[in-house]
Amino acid sequence: MAKKLVKYSVVDAFTDSAFKGNPAAVCLLEEERDEQWLQAVAAEFNISETCYLTRLSGSDSLDSPNPRFRLRWFTPVAEVELCGHATLAAAHTLFSSGLVNSNMIEFVTLSGILTAKKFPETKESDSSDNQNGEVQEGFLIELNFPTVATVDFNSVEVSSISSALNGASVIDIKKTTSDILFVVVPSGETVVEIQPQIDAIRNCPGMGIIVSGAAPSGSGFDFYSRFFCPKLGINEDPVCGSAHCSLTPYWSKKLGKCDFVAYAASPRSGVLNIHLDEQNQRVLLRGKAVTVMEGSLLV
Repeated sequence: MAKKLVKYSVVDAFTDSAFKGNPAAVCLLEEERDEQWLQAVAAEFNISETCYLTRLSGSDSLDSPNPRFRLRWFTPVAEVELCGHATLAAAHTLFSSGLVNSNMIEFVTLSGILTAKKFPETKESDSSDNQNGEVQEGFLIELNFPTVATVDFNSVEVSSISSALNGASVIDIKKTTSDILFVVVPSGETVVEIQPQIDAIRNCPGMGIIVSGAAPSGSGFDFYSRFFCPKLGINEDPVCGSAHCSLTPYWSKKLGKCDFVAYAASPRSGVLNIHLDEQNQRVLLRGKAVTVMEGSLLV
């Protein structure tokens, strides 16, 4: 019997503009596919993440009042345990397509049950072809993610890490419990100016390097960041939602606040609105997304 076609969307996450933010392929599975196929499709898309949604029902849904889906994330070379932008893309696809009749979705993942909430956003259009101040309706999506702890990183390799970041001054280095280096540099401008030496980053400890610095005064942001992870097949992840699960607790301590507007300073750029729930150790990531492509996998 022939396999069913797999519908997919390519969604730019953490942006309201096409070709900005972080692209993710969202595939809707109606039947199980093996690991080799899942990884091969992710390699074929060859973007930072490809994710797979499978609707759960009956006992699999654990009688949740909200629609529930299994969600898995793959880079071009490996499955990962947590991905923010692809979760946002998956939720955007479900909310936009009418596949769910709810403002809340639950995802069953390798990081536990994650939720996505839909919030209406109403604003007046400022486009030049709108003479009547027409009100445009859109929506934001809020993801509820776990914080990711960091520990001090005392290494003789600080100089090689700085060299991998093209000689950027290093203020502090920590390591996340997910084996990612977290490098603090003097300023947001430094983050923007970094010219990563990808081969050198590949030889550094850990699975990747998050780089962050305080945002410039008057920028409207609290901190800037970038994320380099060539070991996972992604030289630079344009807007890494999961990196903010470590960034947010760090900057909360430094800045003495729990609400942030964060800027992903990659060439594609992106914006995240963030709240730290200290009591429950959760990070609430709020952002927008844009669908740029739809189609079907034929194999």
